Amino acid sequence: MASPARKLDIIDTRPAFTQADADALNARFAGVDAQTMLTALFAEGLLGRVAVVSSFGTESAVLLDLVAKADPSVPVIFVDTLKMFPETLAYRDALVKRLGLRASWSVEPDPAVIAAKDEKGLRWSYDPDGCCEIRKVEPLKRAKQDLDSWISGRKAFQSSTRQNIARFEIEDGRLKINPLGDWVKADLEAYFNAHDLPRHPLEADGYLSVGCQPCTSKVLPGEDPRAGRWRGWEKVECGIHVAEKPGEEPVF
Repeated sequence: MASPARKLDIIDTRPAFTQADADALNARFAGVDAQTMLTALFAEGLLGRVAVVSSFGTESAVLLDLVAKADPSVPVIFVDTLKMFPETLAYRDALVKRLGLRASWSVEPDPAVIAAKDEKGLRWSYDPDGCCEIRKVEPLKRAKQDLDSWISGRKAFQSSTRQNIARFEIEDGRLKINPLGDWVKADLEAYFNAHDLPRHPLEADGYLSVGCQPCTSKVLPGEDPRAGRWRGWEKVECGIHVAEKPGEEPVF
């Protein structure tokens, strides 16, 4: 009697989502408001293993409130670069408590990498790209390893590099959701006022986009909202919204 054929263990390395999936979701939710969309996505389990990535900056409360209203158990990831404003850390804690977010957690840079690549903590002053890579991009990459999808707070109006943001896109094999991609500043202000959301404590002082303390400055009247980030450098993004290229080496 012949023995049964041995079954091979096959590891499925296919991405959880493809561009076709993103296109279908963009078509389904075209014209649907962000709150209704998020509620449906969570309720129907369409995103697989998902988390929100938040900087807890000046506009972050809007997306976090939408998520909390749809499903407060959805994880929220904060990258603590160890260069944050104390005000941002306090705002994070207060906002998490206020909105009832149940699964907020922080990820930090690898101590060994910091010791080897930024022992004096001054890399931001001569190599901001390299500093962002080791303090923000790499930690977030670790945090997203087990995710199928993630939710971003990007908005098209924030800078010229963020134009034409689709609600659903594929990045590094994951589904990336941008619920506020087509919102403008007036939409955010209206939401803040309608829901009585607390403001970031530095906003009133002219910090319209808040990142790491050494690389954030006040925005002058008429400037791009992100003009205060990396002022004096030809840099407009930290790198977490730039897809990896095959074979590309990290900027260390």
